[in-house]
Amino acid sequence: MELNLNRLFYLNHTPINFHFTKNSSDFVVSEVPLYSFSGEGEHLVLKIRKKDLTTWAMLKILSEVTGVKQRDFGYAGLKDKDGMTIQYISMPKKSEDKLENLKHEKIKILERTYHNNKLKIGHLKGNSFFIRLKKVDSVGAKKLHQAIQIVRKQGFPNYFGYQRFGRDGDNYERGRDILAGKVKERNKKMYKFFISAYQSHLFNLWLSKRVEMSKLFDSFDEKELFTLFNYSKELIKQIKSQPNFFKMLPGELLHHYPHGRVFLCEDLEIESQRFFEKDITITGLLCGKKAQNSVGMAFNIEKDISKEAQDYANKMNGARRFAWIWAEDLVGKYREDEAQYELNFTLPKGSYATVLLEELTHTITK
Repeated sequence: MELNLNRLFYLNHTPINFHFTKNSSDFVVSEVPLYSFSGEGEHLVLKIRKKDLTTWAMLKILSEVTGVKQRDFGYAGLKDKDGMTIQYISMPKKSEDKLENLKHEKIKILERTYHNNKLKIGHLKGNSFFIRLKKVDSVGAKKLHQAIQIVRKQGFPNYFGYQRFGRDGDNYERGRDILAGKVKERNKKMYKFFISAYQSHLFNLWLSKRVEMSKLFDSFDEKELFTLFNYSKELIKQIKSQPNFFKMLPGELLHHYPHGRVFLCEDLEIESQRFFEKDITITGLLCGKKAQNSVGMAFNIEKDISKEAQDYANKMNGARRFAWIWAEDLVGKYREDEAQYELNFTLPKGSYATVLLEELTHTITK
């Protein structure tokens, strides 16, 4: 078992060698809107393709061209600088004619429509990705084919990616120091970012612990598991027999997938089957005063990880996050003559394509 950046892989193959860079040819992300736009209203909605620009950098350019203040633009998600991104933004319809002055080699407007409301963060269903890996040999391609077959059926852990933790992976430490009063952060945006990194760090620790536990249930028989865990034989049998790799525990907070509400697991057998059928998923804790806690056995594991944040709970809002997700339309294609492997898939909002890539390849892409 390999642990990187507090992330334990659940697949068992050895690492795959490849070369990957987030350029506009090899990494493409396209937003999937949450709803259809009405075609009328006071807000102009643009489908925009940008290359090697952050969303903020793109909005600054559009602001300079149109005279629209950056705060008056709407967007469903913030996208990184590297690669090609196709995303939707909104702006006041009255400034549409100013777009005729837009001439930028890294920005192209693909479509225009209108809507009644300004786009807001979270107003997207998910993102579709294209990733091209280079220098992949036939052995690596075979491993990727096999890994994809498993992930299609079983899903994968919804870790936070390295982007949340910074180049040196220590953003969470600054967040913890801010909460403890050891350092001050006057920039409100950065304050929230560092606190979020700390919450994400604890979530990843918890999820890695749960993946490790699931690997044990997957690897050992009931008798051996009885000596490892202080659970009844009947409960061990219930957990061991679950069809999904990621094992559900009594007291879990579950969520309808991909949309719906949070609810308490009251029947392990029934809910684990629904989990296997991708009807629901298990959630993990993002520490904070507004977060709902699991109960019983699930809570015992949760609190062991989150106890270090107990003194800071009132300084964070908190939430629940999908612990396990599935990639839709996951397809892999090997181009043997070019030694290239192409991946296409769609993920729900808030999840990381790099996390899936790292699970498939067992190689950290940082």
